[in-house]
Amino acid sequence: MSETPANKILLEIVTPKGRALSAVCDEVTAPSANGEFGVLPGHLPVLASVRTGIVTYRVGGETKRCAVGTGFVEAGANKLLLLTDEFTERDAIDPVVVRKELAETEAQIAKMEASLEAQQKPDWLEQRKALIERENWLAAQLELYGDPPPATMRPFEEYGPPAPVADEDVPADQGPQA
Repeated sequence: MSETPANKILLEIVTPKGRALSAVCDEVTAPSANGEFGVLPGHLPVLASVRTGIVTYRVGGETKRCAVGTGFVEAGANKLLLLTDEFTERDAIDPVVVRKELAETEAQIAKMEASLEAQQKPDWLEQRKALIERENWLAAQLELYGDPPPATMRPFEEYGPPAPVADEDVPADQGPQA
C-alpha cells in the first residue's frame, strides 16, 4: 500500500487468520479496557488493551463500524494497528444464529453459577470467564447488527482497572496528616 497522507490514519485490524480490515480513514474510535478512545491524525503514540465492542471509523462523510473481540491496539501519528482474535462486519452476521448461541451461552452461565458442585471445581472461574467473554462477543455482534440484547449485570465480573492499593502507612479511613 502507498504511504498514508499526513491528514489520514491507516486503520489495520489483524486476527490470527490474517488482515481482516485495512482502511485509510479520518478518525477511529475503539473500546478500551478503560472506556472508549478516539484517534485523529497526528495522535501521540499509544498502546492500549481493547475490550470486546464496536470500532467506528470515518472515511470522508461516511461512518463505518465493525465488531472486535479483546486484544491490543497500537496507535501513532498516522496508523492504528489493532490485534484481536475476533472480527466481523455487519454483513457477515446472521442475527438468528447469534441470538440462539447467546441464549445457549447465557443458559450455561446460569447453570454454572447455580451449581455449587461446579463452583468447587478448580477451573470454574476460567470456564465462567470464557463463557462471559463469549457472551460479550455475541452481544457486540448483535449491537453491530442494530438489535442489541438487554444489558446484563454481573456483580462479580472483573472489568476495568484494578482498585488502587491503599497506602500501608496511612489507614484507609484517614487522609494524609498535615
